[in-house]
Amino acid sequence: MTVEMSWFSALCDDDYEFLGVPDPDLASSFEHCRNIVLTADRYGYDNVLLPSGYALGIDNTAFAAGMASMTSMRMLLAVRCGELIVPQLARQVATLDQMMGGRLTINIISSDRPGEQLESEPRYRRSTEIMYCLRELLDGKPVDFHGEHVDLSVDPPRARTVSGRSPLFYFGGLSPAARECAARGADVFLMWPDTTDKVLAVKADMDARAAEYGRTLRYGWRSHVIVRETEDEARAAARRLLSRLDVETGEAIRKQSLDSTSAGVANQAALRESSDDEGYVERHLWTGVGRARSGAGAAIVGDPDQVHAKIEELIDAGIESFIFSGYPHAAECDLFARHVLGRIDHGALRFDPHPVAVV
Repeated sequence: MTVEMSWFSALCDDDYEFLGVPDPDLASSFEHCRNIVLTADRYGYDNVLLPSGYALGIDNTAFAAGMASMTSMRMLLAVRCGELIVPQLARQVATLDQMMGGRLTINIISSDRPGEQLESEPRYRRSTEIMYCLRELLDGKPVDFHGEHVDLSVDPPRARTVSGRSPLFYFGGLSPAARECAARGADVFLMWPDTTDKVLAVKADMDARAAEYGRTLRYGWRSHVIVRETEDEARAAARRLLSRLDVETGEAIRKQSLDSTSAGVANQAALRESSDDEGYVERHLWTGVGRARSGAGAAIVGDPDQVHAKIEELIDAGIESFIFSGYPHAAECDLFARHVLGRIDHGALRFDPHPVAVV
């Protein structure tokens, strides 16, 4: 099966040689993040995630526009629901897609905005309404929608995507409200690292939820990776990454994120707590990254054969899209490409998505 292999550009200051030790040379800037993306593009990755943060790093939409003419792969732009009114967001997305020649994909984010605290259910209802209206407009349809969070009567923007259709919506979240939102509106449901049995359980639950709306989902995996020529070298690299981290610094880094109390983050914490003394919850799944990072907190660790075997195991479990990162991001991008990427049948995801179900 052909799967999508993507990398990550550290637009939110998430790049380290040693976790918890900021390095001015690795801080987010246009030049630094551009170099990560160009490295991934040169090695033939299919997509690159451009994350979004309010306090840290640089703006991902402006960055995507600047990178449009420099790259040939897709870009996965993180969009925070509620940050822009929907017609403006539709125009922005369509314009970026034109600049990229039809290579834009969208990562829907539902976290609070600064100064805002919404409970999980209304936040995800807002995301569902926004996904519905955004997709309708990008599909060239007028919108007459009067919901709890979006109240809108508007024609589609003159600016259209290259395909004339909405880009794919990638989405992650584990709470009941997040799962309901994904079932109604997502195209690709992203999971953070977990044991394979838990991945299968989440997939089964999401398949059933989506089927209730006459929809189907594709599935993705977002994690870090550490690959070296031998397993001992890979494990040594993992230990080195944590070698200068103290508990207080790690906790402070995790709390910076607006989603630091989400169900997904809690699940990553539980995964760490179930690991062995070195942080391994499975032989090749290491949870140490989560000691200094909110969000995806584990890495696939091993030699090229072991990392490849773990990816194939996840493919067999139904994962069709992988978004990897490593520390430092450009260096690990190079290592993963040379050791593993060429062994995988990969390409950009292409399918016709179902409409968003708003009832």
